[in-house]
This record gives sequence, structure tokens and C-alpha cells, in this order.
Amino acid sequence: MTDNSKNPAYSKNVLEMILVANEYCKFIEDAEKYSKEEILNYLQKVCPLLYLKGSLLPDIKLESNKFCERFVTEEHWEKIFISIKEKLKEDNEFWKTSDVKSKDEIPVKTSIAEEVADIYQDLKDFIILYQKNSKSYKESAVAECNFFFKRHWGIKVNRIINVVHHIIYKKIIEGDNYMYFD
Repeated sequence: MTDNSKNPAYSKNVLEMILVANEYCKFIEDAEKYSKEEILNYLQKVCPLLYLKGSLLPDIKLESNKFCERFVTEEHWEKIFISIKEKLKEDNEFWKTSDVKSKDEIPVKTSIAEEVADIYQDLKDFIILYQKNSKSYKESAVAECNFFFKRHWGIKVNRIINVVHHIIYKKIIEGDNYMYFD
């Protein structure tokens, strides 16, 4: 038996990320069971937590990428995408800009369903790879999840937070009322 207590792939932050990622994936897989409001409320609460847990993942340097694998198929991604899209209907699409650093920001139409499915894919792959019975697979899972967080799913989580906030609080944002006064 090897002592893994000092290995960052077994750290508390990684185990908490697995827990949150697993809950996210289970909810998204069962999205057809929930109402639009339940999905929006769930995303409002889970996305900040995903971002926090993703930002706490340790940096792990891999000797090779031979233990890195992807598991979510295009068909599985499409199923998740369609399920969320059908639930959110007219609230699904929104405009995003390509790059916050760009001076020539060009708005592009995208959707919550696409962002949710992309995040799902990275997190589901992370969970499945981490479950393999090998330290090398676990380290690869953490390294990939950390890389994809920094590269794209962290950005996507923030977009969802912003869009969902506007959907949930649309009446307040667009209204003239201050707090609860009539």
C-alpha cells in the first residue's frame, strides 16, 4: 500500500470537486424530470460552487498524457444539449462576446444548453477517469479537469451565472421598483 496523503490528486479540494461535479452531472442527466424554474434555480446555485471548486484544484504536472481519456460521446452530449434546450425554450439563447480582452468584440449567439452540455462533458470525463483504479489515471483526471477549467469551463460557468441571474431577476432588473417598495 502506498501513502497517498501527500499526493495532490487525493487532496480534500479534489474530493470536494468530485462531489460537486458528480451532483451536477446527475442533475443534468435527469433534467427532463425538472421544470424550467428548477433547472434555472439549480444552475444559479451550483455554478458558483463549481467555479470555486474548480479554482481550488491543484496543479499536477504529468509525465505523459497516456492516461488521459475522454468518455462522453457526441451522442451523449447531444442528448444533454437537447434536454436542456427543450426545457429552457425561449430563455435558452443569449449573446456572448468572443473575448473579454478583445477591442473588437463580436457578439455571437449561443445557448445555456450548449454551455451546460460542454461543462457536463468535461466534468463527466473527470469523474469517470478519476474512478479508474490507478494513481496515474487520478492524476490525469485532476490535471485535465484543472486545465479545462482554466481554458473553457470556468468561463462557461461564469456566463451561465450571468445569464441565469438575468432570467431569474428579469422583473427586478428591468423594473423601476427599489427593493420591495411599491
